[in-house]
This record gives sequence, C-alpha cells and structure tokens, in this order.
Amino acid sequence: MADTTSTIDTSPTTVTYPFPPGSVFTDGHPLPRLVIFDLDYTLWPFWVDTHVVAPIRVVGEGEDDAPTKGRRGSRKQRQQVAAAKEIETSDSTFRPVTVVDKYKETFAFYRDVPHVLQALPLAGISMGVASRTSAPELGREMLRLLRVPASLPGAEDDGEVKMAIKVFDAGLEIYPTNKLRHMETLQKRTDIPYEEFLFFDDESRNRNVETLGVTMFLVRDGVTWDSVERGVRAWRRRHGHSGGDRPGKEGKDGKAQGKKGKLGDLDDSDYEYGY
Repeated sequence: MADTTSTIDTSPTTVTYPFPPGSVFTDGHPLPRLVIFDLDYTLWPFWVDTHVVAPIRVVGEGEDDAPTKGRRGSRKQRQQVAAAKEIETSDSTFRPVTVVDKYKETFAFYRDVPHVLQALPLAGISMGVASRTSAPELGREMLRLLRVPASLPGAEDDGEVKMAIKVFDAGLEIYPTNKLRHMETLQKRTDIPYEEFLFFDDESRNRNVETLGVTMFLVRDGVTWDSVERGVRAWRRRHGHSGGDRPGKEGKDGKAQGKKGKLGDLDDSDYEYGY
C-alpha cells in the first residue's frame, strides 16, 4: 500500500496511516459513528465454539508449537493464518499474533483485520462486537490474545501493539441470542442512534437488525479493506448521504444515487445480501 498514505490530525500528535486510495475515510463525506463486527467468519476464519479447544495461548509461549495434523481447521483457515503472517506495510513493522489451542491448531485474524481495527478509531469511529457464539469467554480470551497495531505512538502494550479486546470502546456483546438484542444493548450503552450503526456479519439472516435502522453489510470471506469501504458506501447510500456510490458514480450534486434499503446482491452493487 505504498504511496497511499493519508494523514489524520489527532492533535497534538499527527498519525499517518495507509488508507486505500480514494478511501471513504478521507473523502470528506459522512461516516457512521459506530461500526460493529461479528466474530466468527467475520473477523477470523473459524467458529470459536467448535474449532477452538481451551486452553489457548500465543504461539511461542510454552512448549513446541508444531501443529497436530489432520484435526479441525479447514484449508481456508490455514491459508488465512499463513497470509496473516506475511502482512507488512510501508510504515509498520507490526506482525500479527497467532494463537494455538490445546491441540496445537493455530488461529488468527483475517489478513486485513488488525489494520482495519487500528484505523477506524483514527477516523473518529467507535467499534463494538456482536457475536452469538456459545463460547463467550473463549471468544473474549481470543480477543485478549490477538493483537492490533497501537493506534497512537506511546500507546499501552509496549507501544507497538495492543490487545484487540481494547479497541472495542462501545462494548462486547458476545452471547447466543438474536442479533437484535445485541444491537439494542449497544444502543443503550452508547446512546448512538441505530441509523449511525454499520454492522458487518457473514450471515444474511442477521439483516433483521435493519428493522431497527441499523445498516448491515454482508461479508463473504471475512472483513477486508474493500468490504469496509463498500460497507461505508452502502451506509451512506441507505441514508441518502453524499459519497454513497462507487467512485465516479455520484450525481452532479454529490449525492448518493440509487435506491435506499436493500439493493440486492448484484455484481456492481456495494450492498451485498445472500439469500
């Protein structure tokens, strides 16, 4: 992502972060106030309640970490972990953390997730979690062990990285229930209107949260920079904000063009739904 850096004034400290070219986070158009993430197959490529067996620890902390062959974990999951280890940006030496469970299976965030979780607060956006996993404590422990780059110079956790669990300032709703309850609790805690929520999830059934006014964006292969950018444009479009269409598709007045609400699952649509 060289030569695509954007500078954000976080007075008195200026932080430079590599946003994608033409990023929605630097184009001057409205942004949601709260971004909420599901966990399983959204932030990481596994089900924490079925693929992970406690106790878990960071790779390298303890005995030999040679994996046990032939156990759980799809090829896709192993590929994501391998890809995460290769992340390197032009202005960061951050290396993602990999977690190992009782049977030496390895687990990590999707490739783009650590830097996405670093960047959104720099854009003034709060973050929360809404997960219906039946292993809430294991989910929380995974977030404690996984790391993201420090949001600001001199941040806690060695000044280089911080626990992922610390970036979700809006709170963690991790328990088995309808996602409506998760949203209702987050709204009460933050006092942010539902219309300012943007929710990323991998299950289309959870689009029922839109009855509250929340915008949901369906991710198919985990959270990526592209899905986050498209999700923000979908949120803008749904609420009639400027900057909602794909680059170059805005009207003469800069307003979002296109229908509000569900736009379908079309190749040229930023607003994805699966049926």
